[in-house]
Amino acid sequence: MTSVKTILALPLLCALAARGQSITVTADHADRVYRVGETATWSIKADGVVGDMAFAVLPGQGEPTAKGAIAASTDATTFKSTFDKPSTVLVKVTGKTAEGKEVIGLGGAVAGVDQIEPSAPRPDDFDDFWIKQMERSRAIPSNPRLTAGNAEKPAVQYAQITMDHCDGSHVQGQVARPVKGDQFPAILQTQWAGVYALDKHWVTDRAADGWLALNIEPHDLPIDRPAEFYKQQFDGPLKNYWAIGNDSRETSYFLRMYLSCIRAIDYLKTRPDWDGKTLVVFGGSQGGQQALVAAALCEGITAVMADVPAGCDMLGPSVGRRGGWPQWYDWTRGVDGHTPLDAEKVHQASRYFDVVNFASRIRCPALIATGLIDDVCPSTGVIAAYNQIHSPKRLVLMVDAGHQSVKESHAPFDHLLWQQWLPVLVKGQLPPTTP
Repeated sequence: MTSVKTILALPLLCALAARGQSITVTADHADRVYRVGETATWSIKADGVVGDMAFAVLPGQGEPTAKGAIAASTDATTFKSTFDKPSTVLVKVTGKTAEGKEVIGLGGAVAGVDQIEPSAPRPDDFDDFWIKQMERSRAIPSNPRLTAGNAEKPAVQYAQITMDHCDGSHVQGQVARPVKGDQFPAILQTQWAGVYALDKHWVTDRAADGWLALNIEPHDLPIDRPAEFYKQQFDGPLKNYWAIGNDSRETSYFLRMYLSCIRAIDYLKTRPDWDGKTLVVFGGSQGGQQALVAAALCEGITAVMADVPAGCDMLGPSVGRRGGWPQWYDWTRGVDGHTPLDAEKVHQASRYFDVVNFASRIRCPALIATGLIDDVCPSTGVIAAYNQIHSPKRLVLMVDAGHQSVKESHAPFDHLLWQQWLPVLVKGQLPPTTP
């Protein structure tokens, strides 16, 4: 684990009456990027917080290597931390308002970005396993069934799609394309975690931009039921779905999910209205996880874009850092959260679904973003996966971004995706990978 030397400085002023309720944590490098051996100076400001605040310095979001107390102040209180090896660090500061409400402030930084490695090696039979699984899946005819629907957008065709899939399951989704024209570049959107309906505009907006667009459910569910239907699924058969079968690579819920992405890409390649050249995939969180896996397993992908991808560095806790969602390393108590599982079996199975083990197989340009205060998909694992990619690539370090975009904290990725990468790719050109 990275050790962090911390020196506490006295607050400049006593706590003052505040208008808001917040704790702001910033570092002296605006981009939060440091060299190994360099020291970061952290500044803490508090609004609406009284008394002492507690701080903790967590390398790789693992166990704290330094912690202590500082008095709340609306002026900057500072302390320092030093990186002695490549790592990210999360600084967490907590305090309370006069009414007793807890307030949390987070700050993140990284040292030795290009030196952060996966926490464990790839399994020796990793490629053999996935080759066999893809062969098994592709042996089943997809039998795509399209049901035309109202695109609710001029000059766009829309349909829902169902395809047969492995083990008697199905891939369900939606597809759209421009009305005018014969062939188009194709795009696959994969979905973040949860159980929910698909919004029609996720494909119709892309089609209006000139894409043949496909968007699939991560689950074998119809895509347009009322919210109560999905709530019942999430509370019932799909409760804690990420833990279903997670003690075996043969039964993990993510096996069907990953293979459904392959099925979707294979389907796009069969369509006569695909231009035969451009095929991109993108998603965020669990969708970014699926997108990177699809880019690794499928031939002919033009580009992949992933915002705060999940599933990175599952064995992180074995070296003192937090793994990405769904944190399989610690989920060893079954779907119900109570039934003990063989932890070693869970850990070994997770290696076959870990994005860090797919990343070196990616052969196309990749755009990946991570939030330095993301405690769902920590940046350490995302960066470790990014460093395994050998094709042209671009990493977006979002300084004050957690997992969700708050006050446009994900704007750096969004701008690159919507204003630079997709407008270029839809024209059949390669995107810019150099900052």
